[in-house]
Amino acid sequence: MDKLTWIGLLAAFFIVGAAILSESQIWDFVNIPSILIVVCGTLAVTLMKYRWQGMVRSFRLAFGTVFFDRIENPLSVYGEVRSLAEVVRKEGLLGLERVTIEYPFLLKAVNLGADGHSPDFIQDVLLEDTQQSMERYQIAERVFKGIGDAAPALGMLGTLVGLVQMLNNMGEPSSIGPAMAVALLTTFYGAVIAQLFALPLAEKIQLNALDDQRNRLIVIQSILSILKGQNPRILPEILSGYLPDLAAATVPEGPKEPTL
Repeated sequence: MDKLTWIGLLAAFFIVGAAILSESQIWDFVNIPSILIVVCGTLAVTLMKYRWQGMVRSFRLAFGTVFFDRIENPLSVYGEVRSLAEVVRKEGLLGLERVTIEYPFLLKAVNLGADGHSPDFIQDVLLEDTQQSMERYQIAERVFKGIGDAAPALGMLGTLVGLVQMLNNMGEPSSIGPAMAVALLTTFYGAVIAQLFALPLAEKIQLNALDDQRNRLIVIQSILSILKGQNPRILPEILSGYLPDLAAATVPEGPKEPTL
């Protein structure tokens, strides 16, 4: 679980909620027509921009990687590939079949190597997999940026609706208050959705995409080095560009061979 994301999200809503409750009641900021205009309108506009399947995958990817931090620690990935390199050096590629691997992308790379495929073929397959993964991240980022753009715009649209209603009913003082509520609260809801939810998630998705890409490149470079029979001691040199703080870091232990 990504604690910082949860802390930031909850803190942002807490600050806004505290500001509301300091001078008024929470029910003063609840208006059903405004919610329908912003939430349903934003959903409708987003559906016009993207396919339903893409939106569902984007939300799954966002909540899975952003809130639950399913991106592997790069030092843990390095620890796994370093251990695998030692296994191959001692037992050959067949020794990989007895090793338990946690990282799915590394497992795929190891299975391709254990099946006897050429390094060039393995590199092509893994790079294609990485490219497809990055495209999914890009779509998710665009979806949330689209929500961040649409919500304030729908808020302004709701504001115009409320103002028109207010101006059309100036002769009835009792209708001015509800019309003004629609006018102001739609802008408020749009700003909350965009600034406290959609846009921060889009930025975090982009960062997670870069982290995931780095982990995948670590695996690709490492597995190619292993298949070429290079000494595991040169892995830090090969991966120094991806792990600049490797020398000063404590590397977690990689996968262990099962006891017989």
